[in-house]
Amino acid sequence: YHIKIVFLQKINKNLELILKYFPDLTPLQIEQFTKLYDLYKDWNSKINVISRKDIDELYSRHVLHSLGIAKVIQFNPGAKVLDVGTGGGFPGIPLAILFPETQFYLIDIIAKKIKVVNEVAQGLGLKNVRAEQKRAELVKEEFDFIVSRAVTNMPDFVKWIKDKTKKNSTHELKNGILYLKGGDLTEELAAYKTVQLFDLPDFFEEEFFETKKVVYLPLKYKS
Repeated sequence: YHIKIVFLQKINKNLELILKYFPDLTPLQIEQFTKLYDLYKDWNSKINVISRKDIDELYSRHVLHSLGIAKVIQFNPGAKVLDVGTGGGFPGIPLAILFPETQFYLIDIIAKKIKVVNEVAQGLGLKNVRAEQKRAELVKEEFDFIVSRAVTNMPDFVKWIKDKTKKNSTHELKNGILYLKGGDLTEELAAYKTVQLFDLPDFFEEEFFETKKVVYLPLKYKS
């Protein structure tokens, strides 16, 4: 009984962290964000997709970090977003909870990670998530935005997804890449004149976000 109380306090504390920055969640979204911990803890014990120590920090290091993208852009209903190298489902799953009318396609080259993503999406009842084991270069669709969490350096990433953006932009930001990355990116991004950096400490006060950024790179449509 005592363990259950401690667990509930932990869940409430985790949810408080999300509500602190996203206070307008619906009851369904609150339920889905709450369920994340149980689902990931359970699946992670079978298929290790998140480091053991990070499971306890799931909401700050993974969920809230993913939602940093939502501080930079509000995805429109009907928009299509590709999450490349999603791992256990980040940033795609938290964004799919937050934007239920937006379609998310999560890919990773590791099959067991995609299994976890599919099980978590099913456990949450998310109807706006597709997940497949696939290399980015083999995706034949076009998207409004391509999101990722530091799977590689930007020049290689751009090569992977260069022909995958839709021609018409319907958001305030032009179609392109929204990339979560930390540290000094000066050299890596030197070649990109249109790149914009959004510092996550402008939105989140937790120490974890100190050097973290959303890197936005608009991409021209290639026919």
